[in-house]
Amino acid sequence: MKTSAFLYPWDVVGDPDAAGRIAGLGVQQVTLASAYHSTRALTPRHPTTRIVTAPYAAVLYPPDEKRWSGRERAPRVQNWTPGADPWAVAAEALADAGLQVHSWVVLAHDSRTGEEFPGISVVNAYGDRYPWAPCIGRPDVRAHLVELAAEAATRPGAAGTELESCGWYGFAHLHGHDKVQGVPLGEAAQYLMSLCFCAECAEGYARHGLDPDGLRAAVRRALEPVWAGGGPGAAGWAGVEELLGAERAAASLAWRREAARTLQEAVVTAVREEAAAPGFQVLLHADPAFHRTGANVGVDPGHILSVADGVVLPCTGGDTAREAVLGPFGGRGGVVAANFGVVSGMGGSPATLERDAAHAASLGATELRLYHAGLASDADLTAVSDALGRIAG
Repeated sequence: MKTSAFLYPWDVVGDPDAAGRIAGLGVQQVTLASAYHSTRALTPRHPTTRIVTAPYAAVLYPPDEKRWSGRERAPRVQNWTPGADPWAVAAEALADAGLQVHSWVVLAHDSRTGEEFPGISVVNAYGDRYPWAPCIGRPDVRAHLVELAAEAATRPGAAGTELESCGWYGFAHLHGHDKVQGVPLGEAAQYLMSLCFCAECAEGYARHGLDPDGLRAAVRRALEPVWAGGGPGAAGWAGVEELLGAERAAASLAWRREAARTLQEAVVTAVREEAAAPGFQVLLHADPAFHRTGANVGVDPGHILSVADGVVLPCTGGDTAREAVLGPFGGRGGVVAANFGVVSGMGGSPATLERDAAHAASLGATELRLYHAGLASDADLTAVSDALGRIAG
């Protein structure tokens, strides 16, 4: 079963042993970040560094000045990893170790840009803007994301790409010093708090038969019991219908589906047109529940597999959760990569990887992804290596 480990360039640059260590795990591929959001990351085995702080979303290669000339916004260049092109340096070292390299591109998740250009962000029913979440209903945002994907995905040496956040982002965000847990928000309330009410989204709702002002008022009414401590309510889409009403919920989702699907089609087309490598593979980080937002964007399984070469699906958790994620993609063809957390300290379970991978395969998974080889402890990596050795044997 083909397996890829996620890495950042700074896990490899400056560490002459990193590429060989990753190859020794038994993986065949590395998914290497080329455009990534802000983060603070541990580098537990690097010879000179222990903490890398990336204060803003940036590309990890030199962007093409001609491509971005005259545009209002251009990708920011990182300055926390040495060298002009850390992605290329890391990719070359990994390829020399016998590993295939795919790019890892984060799209609709960029806090600094949202702070500098607040008008591009998702704005909720209360008028609060989410600077980390550019609204993909906006033509200027869509044009930027398509251009970024085409450039960041097709770095020299990449045999394919994995696109994260290629769709709606919303309320949920791993924000610094988050203080939003005082009132528990269930999945339905998360959806309502992720609905955007910018001018473009208002027009989108209207095209699908909704009065935007009426929808905004309905969202605020529906959330009042939540703020009063009424609990998260029913799970899944049924909970959204319970809070918003089935007709209004369906119409709101129709606009969001239109915006996300057309963005995904445009991004994949642009990447394929830009790619020089024959057979360049394009995968999306995804979730089969279309109303979900975030890194693993909600998709229609049949549609996305007709557009991209496959999906990467979050599979950390119990059997029931894994079945819910993998089941809708079973038997549809394409790459179905089961993504497992292997960092114990971040909720991963490397000790059960062999058993969990077998379960995923029984549900139709064709490949494995491991998050995240650069962040994992030595003990976690030993467990991963042992599990992959048994799987291969």
